[in-house]
Amino acid sequence: MLPIAEGLLPYRWEWLRFDVTAGLAIAAVAIPSAVAYPAIAGLPAEVGFYASILSLVGYALFGPSRKLIVGPDAASMTVLAATLASLPLENAADRVAAAAALALIVGIFSVVAGRLGLGLVASFLSRPILIGFISGISISILVGQIGRLTGVRIESEGLVLPLLEIIRKASQIHWLTLAFAAAMFGLLVLLARLRSPIPGPLVVVVVAVAASAFFDFEGRGMKIIGSLPGGLPTPVLPSIGRLPLQELLLGGAAIWLVSVSSGLVGARSFGAKDGFKVDADRELVGFGAANIFSGLFSGFPITTSDSRTAINLAAGGRSQLSGLVSAAALAILLVYLNDALRVLPHAALGAILAFAALSLIDLQGLRETWRISRMEFGFALISMWGAISLGVLSGVVIAIAGTLLYVLLKEMRPRDALLGLVPGRPGFYKIHRMPSAAPPPGMVLFMIQGSILFFNADYIRSRLEDVAKAAPSGTSWFVLDASAVAQVDMTAAAMLMQWRADLAAMGQRFAVAELHKEPRDILDRAGFFEGPNAAPAFEDLEDAVRSLASKRADSSV
Repeated sequence: MLPIAEGLLPYRWEWLRFDVTAGLAIAAVAIPSAVAYPAIAGLPAEVGFYASILSLVGYALFGPSRKLIVGPDAASMTVLAATLASLPLENAADRVAAAAALALIVGIFSVVAGRLGLGLVASFLSRPILIGFISGISISILVGQIGRLTGVRIESEGLVLPLLEIIRKASQIHWLTLAFAAAMFGLLVLLARLRSPIPGPLVVVVVAVAASAFFDFEGRGMKIIGSLPGGLPTPVLPSIGRLPLQELLLGGAAIWLVSVSSGLVGARSFGAKDGFKVDADRELVGFGAANIFSGLFSGFPITTSDSRTAINLAAGGRSQLSGLVSAAALAILLVYLNDALRVLPHAALGAILAFAALSLIDLQGLRETWRISRMEFGFALISMWGAISLGVLSGVVIAIAGTLLYVLLKEMRPRDALLGLVPGRPGFYKIHRMPSAAPPPGMVLFMIQGSILFFNADYIRSRLEDVAKAAPSGTSWFVLDASAVAQVDMTAAAMLMQWRADLAAMGQRFAVAELHKEPRDILDRAGFFEGPNAAPAFEDLEDAVRSLASKRADSSV
């Protein structure tokens, strides 16, 4: 059944002061991102509040975790921006409706995937590829702030073209905007180095609003966010009748994959740090409810918020009541204090987003990937290049293709080993690791450490031939240790049957040991255990060696 208020109930009243304190701290951290993140996708600032408020309510009611906090994140917003750019949207209202529809699509995908037990799909992007992809997105976000940081309208997209455009339009730079953006960025860096207990983005918002009101930045030509609606939205299904459904679904799938993958990675990281368990399938249901609530109230797709969750844990939040307190605080701010945000300069938003983008570039993760696996580091760079050079949606495709290619390369050439016995010691040993090991007389014991499927069948056939040709004279049995063979398909079954016949022509018999049920059923239906050269199958390798040694002795007599 769907979890109902599992993150809230049962509740202990001694938790109340911790949850209220944590909720107010979460709201303080949420204000800058609620205003700034919608700008990535070209959405009005108020929808950031809508998404932040209602998603917290949805997750509190249906999310399983007492500690995780959901909200906007930069990666999801960038994929959302790319999706919206691909749709025929005529005005700002269409843009808001499309974003809300995409939140509903992401929510439905998440709930269905959670109910079907497809939480593993959310881990489809490997950690190195996810690191590269999010780093590439971060660079795209950084380039996307050129217009807000300089006050120049940038029409180009991508990485290089906006840089060339700002060089051409250098005479149009609004130097007050650039100076103020640099000052706010420097303030963020300073507060981060001083490890300020007050979140840096919140300080920047307060300072920027005060400076803008005092010095009349709007009158001096600096762009401001303008007035926000003075109330909360009502539930409504977004009007998307004119939009292409296929593109909406494809865009929703891309947003879902990125947001859920990064969200579950973040959730598991916090779970490992704070000692709570994360169930991927149940989290998908929670994410789904949060996105559906956001979409029904004119919000946009959300996922786990790293910054808000970190604040919740640091402030000692005990349950999802902290999320509800945060939602209530944001609602009060939107209804009663929204005029204070009207004069917030775009330059401050650009500084906040640029600083957030730089913090998302995981140089340590890239260095660690380089140290551990050069191949995976290469895939991380491919994923980063796809997000930067080909656009975010194409980058998602590149990231998925990179994952598939990586898995394929790992499986195309599975490891193998010759096995032997060591005098006076039980068990079987890999001969290349244990020089004193030797195969039983008249036998070859060969182990394949991976599945045998259509894309690696020819390679495995060549390995079988090499081993058989190198076997000493007098070898009568070729025994395949299949304990590590998880899968066999029709192509592999046909290859093994042909190999069995070719081996018989060489004067050797084929046998299989420790074959799992699923590949055994495939081989059985293919007729592998029938005919004059039928391969005997043994439950374990010791039985095979003992039985075949006995047959060999009998035949010699």
